[in-house]
Amino acid sequence: MTSTASPGQDSGSLDRKLLAGTLVTDGTITDDGVLAIEGDRIIYAGPASGYDSSVFDGAGFDRAGFDGAGFDCAGFDGADTTAAGSPEGSGGIERLELPGGSLILPGLIDVHNHGGNGGDFPGAEEASARKAVDFLHRSGTTTLLASMVTASREDLLRGIGVYLDMTLEGLLAGIHLEGPFLSHARCGAQDPQWLREPDLELMAELIDAGQGEIVTMTYAPELPGAAALVDLLTVHGITPSLGHTDCDTATAAASLAQARDGLSSTGFDGTSGRPTVTHLFNGMPPMHHRSPGPVAACLTAAKSGYAAVELVADGTHLDPQTVRMVFELVGAANVLLVTDSMAAAGLSDGRYMLGPSPVTVTGGVATLDATGSIAGGTATLLDVLRRTIAAGIPLQDAVLSATAVPAGVLGLSDEVGGLRRGLRADAIVVDADLRLSAVLRQGAWLQAWS
Repeated sequence: MTSTASPGQDSGSLDRKLLAGTLVTDGTITDDGVLAIEGDRIIYAGPASGYDSSVFDGAGFDRAGFDGAGFDCAGFDGADTTAAGSPEGSGGIERLELPGGSLILPGLIDVHNHGGNGGDFPGAEEASARKAVDFLHRSGTTTLLASMVTASREDLLRGIGVYLDMTLEGLLAGIHLEGPFLSHARCGAQDPQWLREPDLELMAELIDAGQGEIVTMTYAPELPGAAALVDLLTVHGITPSLGHTDCDTATAAASLAQARDGLSSTGFDGTSGRPTVTHLFNGMPPMHHRSPGPVAACLTAAKSGYAAVELVADGTHLDPQTVRMVFELVGAANVLLVTDSMAAAGLSDGRYMLGPSPVTVTGGVATLDATGSIAGGTATLLDVLRRTIAAGIPLQDAVLSATAVPAGVLGLSDEVGGLRRGLRADAIVVDADLRLSAVLRQGAWLQAWS
């Protein structure tokens, strides 16, 4: 693949694009589908039989042009011809010929991501962060949060400032704070020297600095002051995400209920109105038949639709059987596929940093040098999607958990997360094995055929 545009910029490709292939969106599969784009918006997505050529002001559309292998350019009356495999053109409608078996998915959405391609969000360095964002967008994750980790007050404020600017620029969908109000017993790769009990004065300072762009925050509900923290988060429309916790079942259940009630009462438009769970199973005590811990409460809440649980289904954080069990228990609409990725995502084994902490990646597994704890993931979200399907999850369910469900958590269901008229033109084209062929973000090509 070759890069043809920078994030958010038009490369000179046509304003109108028409793709044909199998559409996978909103829990459905349309085998003989059409995706029509004008500018940065989707103007049609659905079966070819329902396509109305008038959406392109009379540009012709010949149903016979879809022969199962992709486009027959002769099927577009009067429109300029674009060579197969090359998404660039000079006028008219840009037609992308897709190989047989190609799938068109919504752009993927990652609500828990610490970086990639050598770029690191916890380090709060703008150049490094931009490197990560560019790689992640081109890898098919067209919407993401910048996830920070537990750090000093000064470093947290500095990072929030960097990611606020990048959010306002349209490169990020906001900020995820993973800490600092987390359990010492379940800190994982978090730096224990900066862990603390909930501090409402500090949290208010962070909220002010974020100017409404702090979207989610991971917290441990058993800490003194956690209830007041949840109230402060929800009144500002920030989704509490239970995690890095050593709490019991009752504490987890009560905190999730409080967070759900708080989010529901604030009435922020577009949000799912429910809390999330940071990387279920990881950073919490294992479930035991006499001491079920937070896992039982999280599964129960998710089954009822009162919470959404993150799964790092990368083959390292969770066994595939565990991934399948959770999907079967709670349903795809209550699962968030995430990467928890760090700087090594997309790169080879070696030495990396997670914020200030040295990390070694061996066999694709990142571990903290100091403790040996898993230090985030090295997979992209498309990798996670592929491994989720390999675990036995139906394609449409896995895609839902990587697109529409996170869009709801972010309050962006009317903007991203699906292939529907009026939504932003974010889409990825993959082959039958879910290998990436092309990426559209805001209607511009980020990755495409050479």
